[in-house]
Amino acid sequence: MVKKGFPSFGITQSGAFVAALKNYNLPDFILALVAKDSNSDLLKRGRIDDRLSSMNDTALELLHRVFVDCEEDKEGKYAQYRFFAYVSSMYHKCEVLISETIPGKSGKKHKVPIAVKNNGMYIAIGFNKPTGHAVSKKDIQKFYEIANDVKNGEHGTQLVDAIFASSAGFKGEAVVELEKLSKVDVSDAEFKLNFKTANFENRIYSVTKC
Repeated sequence: MVKKGFPSFGITQSGAFVAALKNYNLPDFILALVAKDSNSDLLKRGRIDDRLSSMNDTALELLHRVFVDCEEDKEGKYAQYRFFAYVSSMYHKCEVLISETIPGKSGKKHKVPIAVKNNGMYIAIGFNKPTGHAVSKKDIQKFYEIANDVKNGEHGTQLVDAIFASSAGFKGEAVVELEKLSKVDVSDAEFKLNFKTANFENRIYSVTKC
């Protein structure tokens, strides 16, 4: 619940968290995900500071660790939150879906960490390597195969972007492999799938290839 009517005697820690986080333009689905993970309330509508103030201390601390302090955790969950927000920021007024299952042309159902829809059609899918070793040639080949299978299936006719991000870097062979694979001839530019890689370092995502 939002706390109203209480006098303010200096800023509390949760108040400081709200003051910092309200400048980060966090998407609704991120607030909802963190609220769920933290067993927190969340105002469905309203100003961002009011919505943040409706969250419990656990949720606010988690958001601050992820987006302000850019901390890492062993499971890579913090990096996933940042990746989801990054992808969302590229597609305004679109529907963002987490852990989406999309069937490909092969008939195989692919579990996609994040997918973006516009007017009911998939326009982008994204994968992320939050921890461990740098992205390898094998990782890229798997990513390429999934993206192409989805693209060529009945649900991928409007798919234009496939994004692979990493908080662990990319091996040189991986970047070379994606460049080679993405040069496969597509006669109709309208149906071309754009492969993008982004590296998270120094608290920001930098696109390494478009």
